[in-house]
Amino acid sequence: MEAIDYIVLFGYFAGMAAIGVWAMKRIKGQEDYFMGGRRFGKLFQTFAAFGAGTGSADPVNTARGTFANGMSGMWGVMYWLFVTPIYWISAVWYRRMRCLTLGDWFVERYQSKKMGVAYAIFGCFYYMVYGAMLFTAIGKVSVPLVGPELFGMQTEYVLVPIVAIVVTLYGVLGGIAAAYWTDLIQGFCIILLSVLLIPFGLHAVVKKFGSPEDSWTDGFRVMHEQLPASNFTILGGDAASEFPLYAIIVIVIMNMIGIVLTPHFIVTGGGTAKSEQDARIGLVTGNFIKRFCTIGWVITALIVLTLFGNDATLMKDADMAWGTATKELLGPLGIGLVGLMLACLLAALMSSVDCYMLVCSALVVRNIYVPFLNPKASERDCLALGRATGGIVVLGAVVGAMMINDMFAILKQTWIVPMTFAALFWIGMYWRRATTKAGWITIAFCVLSFFVLPRLIPAAAPGLRTNPDLIQSNVKTETGGGKSIYWSDGVEETDGEKRGKGQFRFDMLLYDKILGYDLTQVRNATLATLDLPFKIIAPFLVMIIASLLTKPNDKKALDRLYVKLKTPVDPIPEKDAAEMEKSYANPDRFDKNKLFPNSSLEFQRPSKYDVFGFLTCFVLCFAIIGLVLLVAQIGA
Repeated sequence: MEAIDYIVLFGYFAGMAAIGVWAMKRIKGQEDYFMGGRRFGKLFQTFAAFGAGTGSADPVNTARGTFANGMSGMWGVMYWLFVTPIYWISAVWYRRMRCLTLGDWFVERYQSKKMGVAYAIFGCFYYMVYGAMLFTAIGKVSVPLVGPELFGMQTEYVLVPIVAIVVTLYGVLGGIAAAYWTDLIQGFCIILLSVLLIPFGLHAVVKKFGSPEDSWTDGFRVMHEQLPASNFTILGGDAASEFPLYAIIVIVIMNMIGIVLTPHFIVTGGGTAKSEQDARIGLVTGNFIKRFCTIGWVITALIVLTLFGNDATLMKDADMAWGTATKELLGPLGIGLVGLMLACLLAALMSSVDCYMLVCSALVVRNIYVPFLNPKASERDCLALGRATGGIVVLGAVVGAMMINDMFAILKQTWIVPMTFAALFWIGMYWRRATTKAGWITIAFCVLSFFVLPRLIPAAAPGLRTNPDLIQSNVKTETGGGKSIYWSDGVEETDGEKRGKGQFRFDMLLYDKILGYDLTQVRNATLATLDLPFKIIAPFLVMIIASLLTKPNDKKALDRLYVKLKTPVDPIPEKDAAEMEKSYANPDRFDKNKLFPNSSLEFQRPSKYDVFGFLTCFVLCFAIIGLVLLVAQIGA
C-alpha cells in the first residue's frame, strides 16, 4: 500500500469516529441508545438492514466459494435470497413486539426471566463467533495488501485491533443512531466495493489472455474461453462441488428458520422503525440490495479465478482471493484505490459489528443486569453498563479472530447455533400450548446434542476413535471423496493404526446404522449436508412432545402477549399506547382473524397486502436468479 492509501483509511476512520461523538449528544435514555427512539424511516431502515446483513466476510466468502466451485460458490452467501420473502412478514412481528430486545420477548412468552438470561448468553456467544468471522475476513484481505507484517507484528494482529477500537468508539458513544448514520455512509461504500474491481479485472483478463484488438468488455468472452463451462453453472454439477441443489435447499431452510430469531433483528428487522410499513420496506429492500451486490462479488471472483486460478497460495487458502485481486489489479495504479477498497471492506465489517455490539449490550442490560443484579438501576447506570458490554463483545470477537483461520467452517457454525432457540421462537409465536419447561428441555437437548456430546462421547469412550466401523470414509475419486463419515477432522493413520480426529458426528449413525444408508458411496457435499437435517428437525419434535407432556403456561399472560402481536402499531406513541390499552382490555379483539378459530394455534388470516408483498418478494428472488444466469451467459 502507498501513502495515499493510508490517508484514505485515516480519513475514513476519522469520519466514523466523529459521527459517534455527534450522535452521543442526542442520547437521553435506553430507548434512544438501543432503539434510536424508534424514529427511523424507510431510508435508514433499508441501509441498517443492508449494513447489518452485509459483513466483510460476505465478499471474501463469495470469492473463496467461487474460486473453489465456480459460480455455484455464490451460495455461500446467496442462500439468504429465498429467506427474503419471510422478512416481509417478520418485520411486522419485530415492530409489534414493542420490546427493546428479543430477550424481552422470550421472557414475556415463556414467563421466565431466566429464559431471558439464556437468550442473552446465546446472543453474546453468537455475535462473538460471527464477529470473529468478520474480523478474520479483514485479516485475510489485508495480508496480501499490507504484507505479512505491519510495524514488526503480524498484520492481522495490528489492523484488527485498530478496527475494533474505531467501531467500539463510535458505537459505544453514539448508540444505534450513530450505527445507523454510519450504516448509511458505509452502505454506499459496500455498493462501491461490489463493482470496483470488475472493470480493472476484465481489462487484466483481456490483456493477459485476449487479442490486441479486444476491449475490456471482451473480458467476459475471454473468461469463457479460459475456464471450464462448469464454472458458469449456478448449481454444483460435478462431484467436487460444495453446493449441489439438495445442499442449497437444506441450507436455505435452516437459515430461514434460524435467522429470524437472531438478536439483531429486533433492531434492524423493524423494531427501530417509525411504522410497520417502514419496517417492512426497509428490511426487504436492504436485503435485496445485498443480493444484487452478491452478483458483483461473483463476477469479481470469476475474474480472480481466471487470472490466478493456478496461484499456489490461493489454492492453499482461497480466503485470500479478494485481497490478492485487490493488490494485483488496483495496487499498480497508485491512486489510493487499494486504500479505498480496504476502507469499503472495513465499512462492511463495521456496519455489522456496530449493530451486533449494541444488541448484545441491550441483552445484558435488559435481561441480566436489571432483573437480577440491580432492579433499581437508573438510565445512567444502564447506559454505562451497555457501553462497557459493547466493548467486551467486540474484544471477544477480536480474540476469536486471532484463533480462527477457516472462515467457511465458522460460517457453518453460525447456521447451527441459532437452532438452539429456533423451536422456542417459531412454536412460541404460533402455538399457545408451547410451555416454559418444554423450552428448557429443548435448549438442554440442543446444547447437549450440538455441542457437548460430539466432544464428550469420544472423551468418555476413546476406543470409538479406532473402532473399524467408525473410521470409514466415503469412496475417494478424482473429484473428491476420502472424507471421514464420523469424525469432523478426518481420520489419521499413525504406525499403521487409523484414528478418528475431532468431534464425533453421532447423528450419522441414524443414516448408516438405522436407515441403512451406505454413506461410503456418497459425495462430500452429501456428507456435509446430512449434518443439518437432524439439527433442523429434532429440536421441533422435542419442543412439541415436551410441551404436550408439561403444564400449560398462564392464559392471561398469553392473552396479553398474543393480542399485542396482533395490534397494529401507530407511529404516534400516545395513540399506540391507547390502542394497546384497548387490546389489553379485550384480548379477543382480533380473534375474528384467526385462521383456525377455537384452537390453540395463533395463525392469522393474511391480508391482501401481506400476500401481495410476499409474492412480489418471491418473484424478485427468481428475477435475481435469472439475472445471475444472464450474467453467466455474457460472452459465452
